[in-house]
Amino acid sequence: MSDPSPRRTLAGIGLAVLAMACFAVLDTTTKWVSLSVPLVMAIGLRYLFQAVVTTLTVLPRHGLAVLHSQHLGLHVVRGLLLLTTSFLAFLSLRHMPVGEFTAIVLVTPLVVTLLAARMLHEHVSGVRKLLVAGGFMGTLTIVRPGGQDFNWALLFPLGVVAANAGFQLLTSRMARTESSSSMQFYTSWIGALLPAFALPWVWVDIRDPALWTGLLLMGVMATVGHFLFILAFQRAPVATLMPYTYTQIAFALLGGWLLFSHVPDGWSLVGMALIAVCGAAGAWLSAHEARLST
Repeated sequence: MSDPSPRRTLAGIGLAVLAMACFAVLDTTTKWVSLSVPLVMAIGLRYLFQAVVTTLTVLPRHGLAVLHSQHLGLHVVRGLLLLTTSFLAFLSLRHMPVGEFTAIVLVTPLVVTLLAARMLHEHVSGVRKLLVAGGFMGTLTIVRPGGQDFNWALLFPLGVVAANAGFQLLTSRMARTESSSSMQFYTSWIGALLPAFALPWVWVDIRDPALWTGLLLMGVMATVGHFLFILAFQRAPVATLMPYTYTQIAFALLGGWLLFSHVPDGWSLVGMALIAVCGAAGAWLSAHEARLST
């Protein structure tokens, strides 16, 4: 909708914030589950739940038309990128706190800005470049390479950023010819089927009901979070919603404190704040530019 009413916009913002809360619960639960369940097994079960729910949702509405695609190979690449993002996210959360991980990953929109300029020949202003530099400074403040607390596992989130940026750019390209239902369907099943080949070698018996609950919660939070985000985009412009995605950092900090009693140190908090400010400012700049162009 080109000119959403204030009430619809407010509803969109509320839905976006709820989606960020779901994603924070997903990451916090993922960290807890990854300490006891093999990564491939956890990822496979998480995507299987999402694939089943997606299928039950889109098939009754679109039928076999959801299988139609002009670029089936790109669906495979997109699914592999998302699977890589999830795998590196699991590794990251196994070795680092949820809040710091979330902050680093939220540098992705800034990275996409630079990649879009390079690959799609879009103009990037000097202010945007400064915001990207600020986001990277925040990341370095959290990671602190060369410091006493540095661990090579802290580089995993940078892999998440790279894979996720590629996923978003490919999604932007595919959205021109592919339906959102087809993209969600293929991506979910690729994420579910590829890990299935390794399950016989990594499967372990889970006798703790709490772990099964955690695995189920991961699937529920991922599915509900993406659904809420779609509803938010239907009610408010993307540029309006983007600054509110950084509320995920606050939810992640809360989850890390409640479940793992983790409180970030002072430098980490500075880095997280710098990422949030630069990211939100970049989103606000997009909204401002959109208003000037209309």
